[in-house]
Amino acid sequence: MLNPDEYYQSATQRNIGIVSRDEQDKLRQSRVAIVGMGGGGGIYLTTLVRMGIGHFHIADFDTFSVANVNRQAGAMSSTVDRPKVQVMAEIARDIHPGVQVQTFDAGLSAHNVEEFLRGVDLVVDAIDVFAQPARLLLYQSARRLGLPVLFGAPLGLSATLGGFAPDGMRFEDYFDIREGMKPFDIMMRFVVGIAPKGRHWTYMDSSHVAPEDQTGPSSAAAISLVAGLVCTEALVALLKRRPLTVAPEFLQFDPYLGRFWRGRLRWGNRGPLQRLKLWFAGKKFAALAEDFNQAGFQRIPEHTAAG
Repeated sequence: MLNPDEYYQSATQRNIGIVSRDEQDKLRQSRVAIVGMGGGGGIYLTTLVRMGIGHFHIADFDTFSVANVNRQAGAMSSTVDRPKVQVMAEIARDIHPGVQVQTFDAGLSAHNVEEFLRGVDLVVDAIDVFAQPARLLLYQSARRLGLPVLFGAPLGLSATLGGFAPDGMRFEDYFDIREGMKPFDIMMRFVVGIAPKGRHWTYMDSSHVAPEDQTGPSSAAAISLVAGLVCTEALVALLKRRPLTVAPEFLQFDPYLGRFWRGRLRWGNRGPLQRLKLWFAGKKFAALAEDFNQAGFQRIPEHTAAG
């Protein structure tokens, strides 16, 4: 029977060569906070655990459903109706018994954001696209506490990578989101900002976007792709290998189209080309504007607990 140190050394042995043993030991001491344990968050967690990160804070208020099975790492017939953070913490500990996982099973809110971010080295945004208030809270809190945030977006069969540094461009400025905006306007800015090229719409059927149900098309292939991008950047952040890819820079890769883009939006969505894209996006989804505004966004929980 291996003790925790022996298990860790053996389980991470094949990482050596990509990282040094000293770097692996540093990853073991690192702490990553991930908000959202659905499509992106679940696979971020399992990938980072396998990479040897030793400490996590994870937050999500939701339970798994059959509809999650097409893309979410913890969604299985045996986990339907079970809390996502509970399932994912169990999976993480099954991969590495010595991993430390603190769970926030009522999601992220103003009541627990300080505790959620306390002591972490890196924040990963895997928040649902329909939960923009929680996303804004996360970015504002992380910036105030001097923490970098990484995000990825699985779109069609493509993936994007971005991030925000505590001393760099603000989330609100990059996406051009201002107080008092309607949900539809916020959503259009977010969608255009996370995928500046937007080529996935050439093969995606937008008629399946349903704001009243807060759902849209998704694929496990894109989830796996975005995990590679985000978790590689997480390694870079924790080991300080090179400067991070943060706003106003972005990466976008679409293997279906065989295209890779790396760009820089100096003014974010306030730039003239992005404004033109916003106009086209508004026209494309104009018929759904009232549905978006009526449905609104997921509310931030009023009371939360950690376990």
